[in-house]
Order: sequence, then structure tokens, then C-alpha cells
Amino acid sequence: MSATAQQVTQETKALTFRRFKDGDNKDRPWKEQIFQASWSHKCPTYVHRTPPCQGSCPSGEEIRGWLGIVRGMEKPPLGQDWQEYAFLRSTNANPFPSVMGRVCPAPCQTGCNRNMVEDFVGINAVEQFIGDTALEKGYKLAPAGADTGKKVAIIGGGPAGLSAAYQLRRRGHGCTVFDDHANLGGMMMYGIPGYRTPRDMLAGEIKRITDMGVSLRLNTRVGRDVNIADLEKEFDAILWAIGCKSGRALPVPGADAPNCVTGVDFLEEFNQQQKHSVPKRVVVIGGGDTSIDVASVARRLGYSSVPEDQVKDMGHDNASDGSQVGYVAHDVTALSVREGASVTLTSLFPIENMTAAEHEVQDALREGVDIQGSVMPVEVVLNGQGIATGLKMAKCTLDKKGIPSPIEGTEYVIETDLIVSAIGQYGNLEGLEELNNGRGFIDADPYYQVKARPGHFVAGDIVRPHLLTTAIGQGAVAADTIDRYLREASLEKRPKVDVHHFNLLAKLNEADLGPEEFLVEEQDDLRGTSEADYAVHNYENRSAFEIIPHDVLFLAHFPYTARKLREDIPVLADEVLGHFGERMKGLSTEEAQTEAKRCMSCGMCFECDNCVLYCPQDAVKRTPKKQFTTGRYVYTDYSLCIGCHICAEVCPTGYINMGLGE
Repeated sequence: MSATAQQVTQETKALTFRRFKDGDNKDRPWKEQIFQASWSHKCPTYVHRTPPCQGSCPSGEEIRGWLGIVRGMEKPPLGQDWQEYAFLRSTNANPFPSVMGRVCPAPCQTGCNRNMVEDFVGINAVEQFIGDTALEKGYKLAPAGADTGKKVAIIGGGPAGLSAAYQLRRRGHGCTVFDDHANLGGMMMYGIPGYRTPRDMLAGEIKRITDMGVSLRLNTRVGRDVNIADLEKEFDAILWAIGCKSGRALPVPGADAPNCVTGVDFLEEFNQQQKHSVPKRVVVIGGGDTSIDVASVARRLGYSSVPEDQVKDMGHDNASDGSQVGYVAHDVTALSVREGASVTLTSLFPIENMTAAEHEVQDALREGVDIQGSVMPVEVVLNGQGIATGLKMAKCTLDKKGIPSPIEGTEYVIETDLIVSAIGQYGNLEGLEELNNGRGFIDADPYYQVKARPGHFVAGDIVRPHLLTTAIGQGAVAADTIDRYLREASLEKRPKVDVHHFNLLAKLNEADLGPEEFLVEEQDDLRGTSEADYAVHNYENRSAFEIIPHDVLFLAHFPYTARKLREDIPVLADEVLGHFGERMKGLSTEEAQTEAKRCMSCGMCFECDNCVLYCPQDAVKRTPKKQFTTGRYVYTDYSLCIGCHICAEVCPTGYINMGLGE
């Protein structure tokens, strides 16, 4: 066999349905790829994908969508202002934009493709703007659906339970929320200080949900005041969203001392206005957001020479200047006898690797909290009465699993009057032992059904403690599962990218541009459909299973643009005592719009006209105004297209793909 014949045989053998053979990942040279138009059969296809911000949002918000509304790219329906339109789009997934815009650690920003240009889009800041504007203007959530006659008991009025109640009411199901507190909110109310989640704003966002027709049974503990059997008789389904209200004690000798408490107990006592001061020396063990909150609260409360029981008896009103928003302040007499408490926070991780949000760590440092990283507690030092007087620490190393080991010879003692353990929490399942998986949690399947208990569902921290936004997302998924259960519908496999996506068909219908009904009997030849009105042409939606990476974007299109930062109101160490005001000022309307314009609209057209301007054949054209809507800005005249690929190369968002014909 000649060399030429052998080569032909090998090349023929290598051909498969794939573009490359095994081991071959080298693409053709750029010029060859672009300019071999005489034989190219590939033409533009317009493909929607999920941007990484949405893909990493635990509550599944359609972030790109509401950013597009704020920036002015997507217009609201006639008669509705853009602020309300952005609010409704945002709250499809998350009914707490004002709260979450303040406290969410924003994994969406970490994944933002804009990081490859200069800095992420300030998604949290724009979300806070949307939420605050909605409260100011009195916007309502999407209305409840038609009554189905079905009733759901929701045990727990925290983020997961309220999220589920909202989604279930949208579907028309009756909801009754049980909670063992006097107020709803869960960890948003009792686990986070009011200067981070202003109570008036939290109350407003909760009221919007209850105004949809949600029934309440407060100060009622299921397992004590009501048993499971009674709930099963009264309701068609039960959602367990009880959260994790029991903190983990330090796993070291002496940790059972009376002045060793957990972070969740400390914060709940404070948020219920039962804690007015702290001892002079406080040590907090953790490194997450809860430990930061404890340390910051302790610095604000300070040390008082007045006994706690006397302080509690003093009258207290909110400060007239609003400086104590979110907490019922002590009167001037109590404040006058306080001094700043010495607060130390320790973490297994180096300070730069702590799990708490970076800006919260920096705030705590400014406020005078002494943070020590890469250390672990070894033993609680007790006096003769069994009271903790110190905490023995040691420098430590972490193995690959994150398990710490003390470094011999590095031990030291931190003298203290109060030790607060903020190293995790679990659920209080007293009276609900039959649901306990043995570790203080309730097991769930992928659809958030309680295993082996038909009609029982679960969501939130009681499944696995994580972020507030995670609980909100789980509540929404559980609501969908409950809805299917109540309708006796089969459970469908959840999409790979399980978030809210842009819906082109819904947008077309909103603008009265939806496709015509497809009638089989009226179709003569189905082989050519390019001119038919019953389909959306040269368009593909891959949002449910693809997240678009930065390396398919045309990043050179985006000039350096500094992020619009929320105005930080720094609280310094000598100012922190008695300071319960917010530490961050929200964006103005103009600032929010400017920041939203930094969004690169990854995976979706943002109407830049590059493809129209650069097409050498004028094959790419703007959609006529009468047919135009968001997501349908351009189309390709395939009779003119030569497959040169230039439109795809200059598309900033990766929306254009050269795939037609393959």
C-alpha cells in the first residue's frame, strides 16, 4: 500500500459523528476556520444558556433577567413601571430581595464572568435596590392562584417555610404556618442582628407573603402543642422547615461550664431583647457568619457595671435618630455605665480563608474584634466553682478533610468571662424523634420528600445547614414537589441547571407575538418550515443543562468599568458601643442602573449590533420592530449567509453559535 493510500485509509477510518477523533483536540487555525467560506455549511444559530451567576445562586434567581430590566434593555408591559417589573421578575424565585440583598454572601458574584474583565457585577447591591424600592412603593407579590381546596401545614416560619408558603399560594393551595415564636422570620429574625436585617424591612417582606392568604399559628410548637397524627388528619401535606436552632458545644474538656454558650442561643437572646450587655472578656469560636455576628453584637453591647437583671428592668425606647434600628435600645442611663468589651474571635482557618463574608470580617476588624486564625481550642480552663476563666488554644494544621490537629508546643490561654461556641448547629427534634435521622436532621430525597413518609416533605437547614438563600431555594423546590403530590402528578427529573430561566415563549406571548397554533392536518409538507409561523426559528434553549463559561465570550468588547459600590458607613472601634444602625447605604436609582449595565448578559443577546455591523454579506439583520422582543433582536437570512463565522466571533455574550447543519 502506498503512503498516500495508507493516509486516505487512516483518515477515512477516523471519521465519526464527532468533530475530532480520540486524543485530537487541536482546532484549525483561526484564519482557516473563519475564511474557508466556499465549503462551510455552518450558519448561525441563536442559543440561550445560563450565566454562571444564576447557575451558582442557591435560590435559583433569574439574575440576568432582572439586571436587564434595571439597565433598560428589557421593557415592562404597558402600564407597569420598570421597578415593579424588576421586582416581580426577582421574586419569582426569592420573595426577600431587600433582606437577601443585604446579607447573602453572594456566590453569584464569585462566579460572575465579569471577574475576567475587572470586577464582578454588584448583584447584591442591585437586588437590595429592587427590594427597598418595592417596600417604599408598596409593590405586591404575584397574586395567589385559584383555590384548589388542598391544605398544607408548614412547620417553621423561617426562610424555607415562608418561601414554600409563597410558592404554594401562587399555585392556589391553602397554607398554614406553625412557628414556636411570636414572630415569623426564623434565622432572619432571631439569628441575624437587626442592623444587618432591618426589622421594618424584614416585616414588610414577610407581610407581603402572609397577605396572600397564609394562615398562622404562632407560639405553637409541633411535637408539644400539636402532634403529627393531628396534622396528618387536618392537612393534605406537611412541610418540615423547622431549621436548626440548637448550637453545637465545643468538643473539648470543660465546655459544659455555665458560662459556655452557643452562638445561636446568644443571638436569639439578643434578638428577643433579653441580652443587654456582655461580660468584660468574650471569646467566640467559629469563623463563619454566625461567629462574626456574635462578636460584633458583643462589641456593640459592651460591658456594663449594672447587673443584667437591673438593666432588663429599665425602660427602653428606640433612639430618636434611628441609630438603634433593629434592636430595642437601652436607655441613656444603661449606656452611660458601659465600657467596651474585649472580644476575641478564633478560627481554624487563616483569616483570609474564613467562611464568613469578607466584608463582614473587615467590619469586625474595624470594630475592634481581635481575630486569630489557624488556631483551635484545646481545653476550657475552669476555676474552683466550675466557671470558665480561660480557653486554652493551640496553633493548628488542617488535613485534606479539614480536620484540625494542634501543633505541639504552641499552646496558650485566652483569659475570658464568656465563651461562645459558633461551630455549627442541628435541629431540635424533641417530640419529633420519629423524624430524626440520628444526627439531629431530617433526611430528604432529591425532591425534598421525607423518606418513607408519604405526604411529608422537608426543606431548609434541617436537611443540611447552609445559607439563607439555600433554604429559600429548597423551599421553592419542595413547594413544586408538594404541588405535584397534591395534583397526583408524576415527579419529573429536575433539570441539571435547576434555576429560573428566561422564557422566550412567555416573553413573546407577553408582547402578543407568540407562535401560531400548530395544526397537523393543515400542513402539507413539513420538510421546510423556515417561513412557518408556528415555530421560533434558528433558536435553541440550552439553559436547563448548560452554563456559559467566560472563554466563549468576546471579552474585548467590554471596557474597564469600575463597580458602583454601596456607600460603606464604617463603624470604628471607639464608636461601636451602642451603635445598631446599618453599616451600608443602598444604591440610588441612577447608581443601580449604571451597575446593572456592567452585566455582560452572558448567554443572551444584549443588542450590541456587532453581528449586524460586521457581517460581510448583510445576512444578519435586526428583527423588524413589530416582531421584536427581548431575546429576538436579530435573525439570519440564510440565503445570504456564507458561513464565515464572523458574527459568532464578535458576539460578546456567546449567544451566536455556528452549528446549523451539524
